[in-house]
Amino acid sequence: MSDAINEDRRRFLGTAALTFAAAQLGMIGCTKAPSNRNTADGVTQAADEGELSSLVSATAWINSPPLTAVGLRGKAVLMHVCTYSCINWLRTLPYVRAWVDKYADDGLVLIGAHAPEFEFERELANVRRALKELRVEYPIALDNDYAIWRAFDNNYWPALFLVDANGRRRYHHFGEGKYDASERMIQKLLQERGASDVSRELVSVAARGVEADADWGSLKTPETYLGYERTHGFASPGGAAVAQPRAYDVPRRLRLNQWALAGNWTMTRQAVAANAPNARIAFRFHARDLHLVMGPPAGRNAGRFRVLIDGQPPGDAHGLDVGANGNGVADYQRMYQLIRQPKPIDDRQFEIQFLDPGIEAFSFTFG
Repeated sequence: MSDAINEDRRRFLGTAALTFAAAQLGMIGCTKAPSNRNTADGVTQAADEGELSSLVSATAWINSPPLTAVGLRGKAVLMHVCTYSCINWLRTLPYVRAWVDKYADDGLVLIGAHAPEFEFERELANVRRALKELRVEYPIALDNDYAIWRAFDNNYWPALFLVDANGRRRYHHFGEGKYDASERMIQKLLQERGASDVSRELVSVAARGVEADADWGSLKTPETYLGYERTHGFASPGGAAVAQPRAYDVPRRLRLNQWALAGNWTMTRQAVAANAPNARIAFRFHARDLHLVMGPPAGRNAGRFRVLIDGQPPGDAHGLDVGANGNGVADYQRMYQLIRQPKPIDDRQFEIQFLDPGIEAFSFTFG
């Protein structure tokens, strides 16, 4: 990854219209530092083609042959910046799917720019598998060099940009929400390009599973990275040993939003890696949903895990990727939904035990 992109920085957009939970705890994914408008290989975008000229720097395409700025002239383009393990992007998927289904015949083209956050998201096989499982069928440009990211002066996952039929960027929105305003702008750009009878009704979605909207009113725990580069709230006695195997313990009591390791682990830049069977992670959290980005590295076997909440199997509080008895299998590196609990939502202690060694865990997200 380019040194010009600083992964140490995170920031959130907050306005008076947002609740404290939404502003502070996750309508927008983590950010990268602002960058110049040159592509990663140093080629400045063509002035008459706008940001879409950066499409030529995509490292690969999924679901489509390569698309170009010239070929997209006359179309309204929705550019959706994503990375496949990002919960914030996953929760926008029902809307962008509905928009392309409704407006494709009117001239809307949806393109996903997949800019990786974690190293495993650079692997084409991982991205292909994840997008297939997520039913993402629209064109995806792999932006491993961050050329498209830079061309749009982006800093967020997810990010939505609308480009008109003349190739000019006309609208952007960072993070989740503002779906009505975004759709109204889509309608406007389609009408400008001459589409007749563009429906003024707004789409209605019934999101399910990981794509369901967060319970913002109950969300009191922020996204938490586990690698030493960006972690916070780590509470194992003695602190972390950077990039070295070490035996850890969970303290007698975790405060809200603290986490700890037990067993033998190595904390790397982006993740913690279980070195022996039965290694555990504990986290004190307050949210309806708990997700963990994790899995075995490429070439390693799937790993079994067991989840507890307040010392018991999750039962009705289990997520999509774990049974009511708390058992699950991590087969590749992606986001796993481990807890979706019914109300009332309170402070709870989550624990995951990896029965097999070799699993890497990257970040907790909540909803």
